[in-house]
Amino acid sequence: WYASSYTAFQLVLGDKAVGPIRKVVVRDGHYGPKEVGVAPEFLSWLTDPAQNGAGALVDFGCYGANLMTWLMRGAAPLTVTAVTQQLKRDAAYARVDDEATIILTYPDAQAIIQGSWNWPDHRKDLEIFGTHGRVFTSDSKNVRVRVRGEQAEQTIAARELPPNHADGFAYLAAVVRGTEQVASTDRSSLANNLTVVRILDAARRSSVTGHTINLGG
Repeated sequence: WYASSYTAFQLVLGDKAVGPIRKVVVRDGHYGPKEVGVAPEFLSWLTDPAQNGAGALVDFGCYGANLMTWLMRGAAPLTVTAVTQQLKRDAAYARVDDEATIILTYPDAQAIIQGSWNWPDHRKDLEIFGTHGRVFTSDSKNVRVRVRGEQAEQTIAARELPPNHADGFAYLAAVVRGTEQVASTDRSSLANNLTVVRILDAARRSSVTGHTINLGG
């Protein structure tokens, strides 16, 4: 629900500001759910491999998978490769990963999704590399753009979102009331989120087996 994500999407896919997408890097997470003070009920769910499905891999890998599927206009990746680790020594995290890196490949692009409970601070940013430039959502309200051949990087204020897209609850209410239609390629669509679940399931299997999982696109 970051305005900067919408602006980045428009710059890359609408305005073609940096050329076709070649690489996307998504970094999400914080320094740990226990450390940031999530509710005990949520913490117990996050650290239960049966309920959450994994640890940081699912908790924060989902954002990157969702955004990349959105940028790819709904296309699934060809392959999924993931590595997870347990870096925290706290007993609360003993059953799940706290560090995850997921690599997705597409016919003409690659995505690297970094979900972590070990960042030094909160992090939610999206970096899109095209054939001749870069778009980086440095925070929720600003986008930094660098195009090859230009002397300086530009910082662009994100375009204000319409009220129905300001946050998840506003969007849900609008859909329920019938004032907002969910496009099949939208981040909240069933199609997008089924692809996200396929990606996360493949990432979990890859991290366990050490093998790349072929999804076939």
